Amino acid sequence: MALDLSVYLVTDSTPAILKGRDLCTVVEEALKGGVTIVQYREKKADTGAQIVTARKLHQITKAYGVPLLINDRVDVALAVGAEGVHLGQDDMAIEVAKKLLPEDAIIGISAGSVEEAQKAIAAGADYLGIGTMFATQTKTNTKLILGTAGTQAILEAISETGRTVGTVSIGGIKQSNVQRVLYQSRAPNKGLDGVAIVSGIMAADDPKAAAAEFVKLVASPPAFVHSEPSALARETTALLKQVPQAIQDMVKAHPLVHNMINYVVANFVANVALSMGASPIMSPYGDEAVDLRQFGGALVINMGTLTSESIPNYLKALQAYNERGNPVVYDPVGAAATGIRRGAVKQLMAGGYFDLIKGNEGEIRQVFGSSGVTQRGVDSGPSSLDDQGKARLALELAKRERNLVLLTGAVDYLSDGERVIAVENGHELLGQVTGTGCAVGTVAGCFLAANPKDKLLAVLAGLLMYEIAAENAAAREDVRGPGSFVPAFLDELYAIRQAASKGNDSWFSERAKVREIAL
Repeated sequence: MALDLSVYLVTDSTPAILKGRDLCTVVEEALKGGVTIVQYREKKADTGAQIVTARKLHQITKAYGVPLLINDRVDVALAVGAEGVHLGQDDMAIEVAKKLLPEDAIIGISAGSVEEAQKAIAAGADYLGIGTMFATQTKTNTKLILGTAGTQAILEAISETGRTVGTVSIGGIKQSNVQRVLYQSRAPNKGLDGVAIVSGIMAADDPKAAAAEFVKLVASPPAFVHSEPSALARETTALLKQVPQAIQDMVKAHPLVHNMINYVVANFVANVALSMGASPIMSPYGDEAVDLRQFGGALVINMGTLTSESIPNYLKALQAYNERGNPVVYDPVGAAATGIRRGAVKQLMAGGYFDLIKGNEGEIRQVFGSSGVTQRGVDSGPSSLDDQGKARLALELAKRERNLVLLTGAVDYLSDGERVIAVENGHELLGQVTGTGCAVGTVAGCFLAANPKDKLLAVLAGLLMYEIAAENAAAREDVRGPGSFVPAFLDELYAIRQAASKGNDSWFSERAKVREIAL
């Protein structure tokens, strides 16, 4: 029997899940919806009761041509003739199970680390249950939470063994995150073969419909993934030639940008967006996202002024924009400054997909998971990386998250996970005005909304428009310091906007200080 792990149902007979319904009836409805494998998991019933239920389940799964696996209990699997078992790290050793079970029996093993995965593969496991993906009511120990990054590391290690083994992720997987789990967990040479669903189907009012929706979602890419060729296919010099057109496209699109931004900089950032030709709305209320996303704009999450209400609102908006495929920018302001902010980073990174993560060195290191990161307030803190180190950090985070990363500073490092572009434009006066760093996230959102199919070009174009405008403003005779710089800067952004709308790229010619970094 072929092993199709794509939609893997794990049963749960607790009253809160079954809601008075018959377990076998719920499983059959799920099979009608298209689940591809069923694991009977029962921790409390005695052996005799488990055998009775497992036998009924097996009659049902055989009718649909789907394998039935028994969790933990090799004796129950043998008693009912099930197709195999799933064993946890504390259950019977796979070597012993192989001696007891028929030669063609399916044996799956739970793996929560690279070492556990390698050991299970060496012992001959047919597939691995990798988890826990996200925290659930039954799995709250964060040390056991892998997330997409941890899952990706295990998949990469599996691919390096050169052996073929199935993989399925388990833990907190829902219809709202299943596509992102499959997309972001993928290692260069290996992806997940499926997802294990428990309450998402077992607790559903309509298990058949819920299963069918999972089947549909698993078979299709997330809305935020576009199939068109990316800027990766072009040389950097050719990419730069497209910048004036990208700015012209943004001005024509007049995109809406939904800013969930800190109140210290909201006014300045709104004026930057208006000067560039975008339409900003400053709203921290997550419930508004469902309506605002309909305009095709971008969401910017800037956690500069956190409150107890911030994270739930961010997560609502993030999910809403992800569902529609609209671009989302994340600015993890002060990510390493406090325990609350470090926790917020973990919640947000687990809560959705960010097309762009933008931050200074300290913030990007914290998002990546580096140890010993310190920040005083929102400052980056002392740098521990040289040019190559910063470029590699941006590259590795972008590769892991399958998105764009912009590490800002005197030199900005922009990566799509395949290459790193260093941008050396800008002026030191930008660092003397509150909000100029935060505004970069909104600028990127403007361009991503106008050109979501070429994200690298979009962010590069926005960054160059912003930083060349700063250079132009600082060069003006009427600018004497930060106070006179701000209005001049807004004027210069507007001037570039006006020039771009007329097809005039003289403001850009030979101005870009851009180089690709070899790593």
